[in-house]
This record gives sequence, structure tokens and C-alpha cells, in this order.
Amino acid sequence: MSGNLRVEVRWSTYRIEELREAIYSLLEELFPGSVRGLRILVKPNLVAPRRAGLSCTHPALVRVVCEWLLERGAEVTVGDSPAFGTTQAVARAAGLTRVLADLPVRMVRFTPSRPVKLSCGVTVRLAREALCADLIVNLPRLKAHDQLLITAAVKNLFGCVVGLQKPLLHARLGEKGDLFFRTILEVGELLPVGLNILDAIVAMEGRGPTGGRPRRLGLLLASPNAVALDTALYLALGLSPERVPLWETALRMRLFGARPEEVSLPPDLPDLSDFRLPERLTPVTFHPLRLVRGLIKRLLVAISKG
Repeated sequence: MSGNLRVEVRWSTYRIEELREAIYSLLEELFPGSVRGLRILVKPNLVAPRRAGLSCTHPALVRVVCEWLLERGAEVTVGDSPAFGTTQAVARAAGLTRVLADLPVRMVRFTPSRPVKLSCGVTVRLAREALCADLIVNLPRLKAHDQLLITAAVKNLFGCVVGLQKPLLHARLGEKGDLFFRTILEVGELLPVGLNILDAIVAMEGRGPTGGRPRRLGLLLASPNAVALDTALYLALGLSPERVPLWETALRMRLFGARPEEVSLPPDLPDLSDFRLPERLTPVTFHPLRLVRGLIKRLLVAISKG
């Protein structure tokens, strides 16, 4: 494959008019062709009801993306598979349900497809809603991450693995770290992603993905390619592949967009080297008792919030 993968930067706040100007500009420049009549899944980052205002994609960004798609004749659904709680419960806690209430979009709970065997040998069941979409607009939120150091576009696509499979994969593959990271990357490569827009207007630094602190950056980063977007982010953060498990694995897999020379970086890519990340990573694997506690917590949240 020849040519560099394009990444764009926009500066914004969550004020709706300013955000609309920035998002519409990105969509007009980067979205692939006409969307009229297409079934498009908008996939925010919905993590858990706890601290949803900081851990989840900001609802204003989701709304503006939906507005642009609807104005151009697309059929729009919004969905994710949260780590804790139901899609509806987390969407309510994040303010997404209220913000989308007057728009003709469907909020969907992901349902599993038939098993899909990845080239790394791992079998997963992906969201039917993601596989059946004509295109996906991926809307991650920038967060520090205890296990992966940083989470952005590629990791958000792993949310298309439905429900309890994600913690079970952590438990089963965690000690085979490279295999787990390959699984995350291969899931992203399977999906019909049209555009990725990273919400870094207010990011989470420290001990994410739910326990960190807010950091106002005023930044949107976008690319049609999730790997390229993440590579641009790693460079802005001043990181090396040895510090970022997903980047190191993407380079070993020779995924296009993982090498800096394969990415067309914007001239105004900011210096984010003072962004606070975990000094030490927590092991990816889950101790069996931790997994059981997590599953019980997930069930209780679903009962109380669903």
C-alpha cells in the first residue's frame, strides 16, 4: 500500500456551535463519499455509570456527528457494549440519552454475531450491529489506562466484542500479552470503520480509564484509519513503542499506519508530552477472584441501572 494516512487536528470546546464548526469541517474533509441511504453506526466510548461524564465520549460530540449524518440522509444508530452496566444505563449517566432525545436515531444494545475466528487463532463474537453497518464512525475519548498506558481509537473498537467476552478474554489471554493485544488490533481491522474522531477536548490523565483526573486539552484528532490516529497521538505524547503495548504489537504485525513515516501528520500536532500517564502498568490478566468480583459488580450495576 502506498501513500500516507491522513490525520487532522481541530481545536474546540464543548460549546455546541464551536463544536459543530470543528466536527463538520472534519467530516467534510475526511468522510468517504456520500452517506445517503447508508446504515451508519456511531460508536461512542461508553464505559460505566461511574464517572460517566469524564470516562465516556462527551454527548455533545455524539450529537453533532449524528446531526451531520442525518442531514445527509444516513440511517443512524448509536451503540456500544460497556464494561459495566447496560448500554441504556451508561448512556443515561453520560447524558447521551437526553442529548439525542429529539433526533431520529436509535440507541442499540449490541447483540452477538456468530463466532468469528481471528487470524491469531482467537474466536470472538462481534456486535451484529457493527458487522451489518455500512460504515462505523468511531468516537473514542482520550484516557490514560492502567493496563494499556493509553486508550484511544483502536481500543474503542474492541467495544464491538459483546458483553462478558471482554473480561473473559482478559482472564484467558492476559498472561499471553501479545496475543491479547493482537486480538484487540485484529478486531479493529475487521470492522467497516469510515472515520475515527478522538474526543480530547477534556481528556483523562493519571490512573484511567475511570479513576483519573480531567485534563483540558481542547483537541479533536481525526483520521479514517484508527491505527494512524493512535500513532499520531503517541507521537504527540512523546512515547516510544516500547512503552505502548498496542503500538509495539501493531508494528510487529506490520499494520499500515503504525510506522510514523506512514502517517501524514498535521503541522499543528500539539506537544502533549506533559500529559500524565501511569508510571507502571497493571497486568492485563485478571486474577480469578477479581474476575468474579467484576462479573458480580457488572450484574448488580445492570440490575440497579437498567
